[in-house]
Amino acid sequence: MSRTIDLKRPAAIWKEQDVIEGRRVDTFVTIFLTTGCWWSSKKGCLMCGYNIDSTPRVTEEHLRAQLSRAMERYKGEAMVKIYTSGSFLDEREIPTSFRDEVFNSFDEAERILFESRAEFVTPATLKDIDHRSQVAIGLESADERVLRKCIRKGFTVEDYNSAANALYDADIPLRTYLLLKPPFLTERAAVEDTVMSIAYASRFSESVSVNPTNVQKGTVVESLFRRGDYRPPWLWSLVEVLRRGRALSKCRLMSSPSGGGTMRGVHNCDACDKNILDAVQRFSFEQNVEEFDGLKCGCREEWIALMDVQGTMGTTVDVARYLSSDLEFDQR
Repeated sequence: MSRTIDLKRPAAIWKEQDVIEGRRVDTFVTIFLTTGCWWSSKKGCLMCGYNIDSTPRVTEEHLRAQLSRAMERYKGEAMVKIYTSGSFLDEREIPTSFRDEVFNSFDEAERILFESRAEFVTPATLKDIDHRSQVAIGLESADERVLRKCIRKGFTVEDYNSAANALYDADIPLRTYLLLKPPFLTERAAVEDTVMSIAYASRFSESVSVNPTNVQKGTVVESLFRRGDYRPPWLWSLVEVLRRGRALSKCRLMSSPSGGGTMRGVHNCDACDKNILDAVQRFSFEQNVEEFDGLKCGCREEWIALMDVQGTMGTTVDVARYLSSDLEFDQR
């Protein structure tokens, strides 16, 4: 049975905290139900299932009704985040006239963050953008091969560079998303790829957000996960990336994992997941790698062993799912 979708109601609304120029502020977040990402309708990224919250039946009037619903919940938070299933700057998804209404409606906000694919971030599209804007772009990886083969992103690193330069010229801050552990990479290769990508993206960005892959419905990643050919990244891998990345980056480095501590999200074990996720949250605001000092759990030895075993075996599958009882871990 197909689910009923209310086209006049946002897909989600919640409140959280974020940072504006070093200040921790209350943040209002809404996801508009839209016609969806154009790339998803062609090929789509291998890990992305966000188009489940989209439908071609959405009109501009529906979007206005969603905005009205969102404004009923808005209480003057300093930061506003506007998410869609695709790109806020794609006029096929978000008409320019409605975009202006969004900016005008949130007149109390100091900063309005929205997401866009790189190809829509151009001098022309930025010409009349509200001065309070911050644009988030999902680069995912600074390695062209990973972008093309492991993510199927549909744009290149050079496209990201062009978008970043356009934002710099327009004096609009950039938040870059990086994907920790796309499919077909070993755990170790995924860590190295993300650390390298942090060093690259931080040159262009006010902030870099490391997003560990979570298994979303209807995706290639979910198919791999179901048959044991993919495991979401370990929390130990995320800690390693943030610790090493902090030393390489002058911009804010952060992570707010979706599904953290579940089998479909970044996780270690029940004994340590919450403590490590709490440390990641504190780090994201304080930028102090000492938040990770003292984190201990027996599963760390398993993570170390599996990092080596995957490389030795030449496989990216969830080795522990098949061989955990046969692996020997160094208990020193």
